[in-house]
Amino acid sequence: MRHRIAEPERGRIVASTSQKTAEFDFVVVANRLPVDSVTGPDGSQMWRLSPGGLVTALEPVMQGVDGAWIGWPGSANGDLEPFEHDGIKMEPVTLSELDVEYYYEGFSNDTLWPLYHDVIAQPTYHREWWDAYREVNQRFADRAISIAAEGATVWVHDYQLQLVPGILREARPDLTIGFFNHIPFPAYGLFAQLPWRKQIVRGLLGADVIGFQRSADASNFSRAVRRLFGFETKGTRIWVPHDASQDDVAGSPPSRKGLPVRRVVARHFPISIDSAAYARLAQKPSVIARAKQIREDLGNPKTIMLGVDRLDYTKGIRHRLKAYGELLREGRIDVESTTLIQVASPSRERVGTYIALRDQIERTVGRINGDYGTIGHSAVVYMHHGYPREEMVALYLASDVMLVTSLRDGMNLVAKEYVAVRADNDGILILSEFTGAADDLKQALLINPHDIDGVKNTMIRAIEMSTAERRRRMRALRRRVLENDVAKWSEAFLEELEHNSTARSGSENGGAQ
Repeated sequence: MRHRIAEPERGRIVASTSQKTAEFDFVVVANRLPVDSVTGPDGSQMWRLSPGGLVTALEPVMQGVDGAWIGWPGSANGDLEPFEHDGIKMEPVTLSELDVEYYYEGFSNDTLWPLYHDVIAQPTYHREWWDAYREVNQRFADRAISIAAEGATVWVHDYQLQLVPGILREARPDLTIGFFNHIPFPAYGLFAQLPWRKQIVRGLLGADVIGFQRSADASNFSRAVRRLFGFETKGTRIWVPHDASQDDVAGSPPSRKGLPVRRVVARHFPISIDSAAYARLAQKPSVIARAKQIREDLGNPKTIMLGVDRLDYTKGIRHRLKAYGELLREGRIDVESTTLIQVASPSRERVGTYIALRDQIERTVGRINGDYGTIGHSAVVYMHHGYPREEMVALYLASDVMLVTSLRDGMNLVAKEYVAVRADNDGILILSEFTGAADDLKQALLINPHDIDGVKNTMIRAIEMSTAERRRRMRALRRRVLENDVAKWSEAFLEELEHNSTARSGSENGGAQ
């Protein structure tokens, strides 16, 4: 079936009934497919829809048009044929062991990830990794080129695939192309370290709309465009020449020369969660009972603090443990009345910096428990594995204080999940000002995680906060999260993309007026 995009209603894609085989009017390109392989009760392998926010946002859109999703299944050397799951056509891209090592673990996660997160860890630059990144991006783009219908919309996601929009633009100018960056985009002084900075920016400029989590990220990108290419920018708009050779920063911008240009929009679209689904889950009797059981298992302490993170150096786990340990040492809290639960789900287990981080955190937890734990009470309950969503919601309900101490984070959806489930209008969110969520959740207690004394004082403030203030803050936070959910995020992006499609509106002569 071929499906032609109609004018969207609040950003939704509408299908029609014209006939064609293996072509799609709406294609998502992401590093991973939105499904996980699981073993069924009879030992057979099955597919289960992933629980991530991107999947939640795009599932109804994809099902509405019978759209296609291009991505890696998650295991090396798995040569899978296209298949369908829950009304979504899956188009698997094969990665070899070397691709995983060089493109994914190497360039994506040991070069781009630390660079884009303000060089919290030192990036590594290897030409072999860059070559693999280019080759894999070409492979993803080729698949999109082969299945996208004439005039289709292609939405590319995240830092692993930044070259794909440029490849698509050159090969298929008929396409409407969007890109969304789920992580921060660095200031130019940091981004300039990247030897392949111009190629990355050129790749992103193939899109009609480039989305970021925060307005500062969009501004960083526009500044990089001006510094590297001299293209004209004004607000969220960038004028890019159709002729790729017109990028001489020494001359005047192409738009000033009257050359044909296309308008690219670079702006922030803060992502959210399926907040109503989380709120419903928190009302289930089994989840409420589990939350009560968690508190009882911990000895019903006065205050339970909770951290939920991927095990990543950007999350500030060491900073919160340091602050918590110092509070215990100073006698400002004690293990009889206060417990910290730290969930650190495994992440990039084969990357050296992550192996070292896990060892550091486990040593710190052991030292705190050894110094301050008692037979009946652990100072820190540490769990290095993931949990199903219902268990996570029970943990949110059981905790009094949620700790989000990220050193740099594109958004941080855990903060929004915690707020969404607290229908009791109780609980305190301590939130790093270096997260995208801090722009939305201003009634949280905002902290600078590098300021350990400030973090400690904020923890004490949360413990001692009055019931009236807790509820006032949480009511305001929940109103924000429930009103601005993940569906509004996808609708806003797709509306902007429809409005700014080069393929549908044509070229411009000159730039900002």
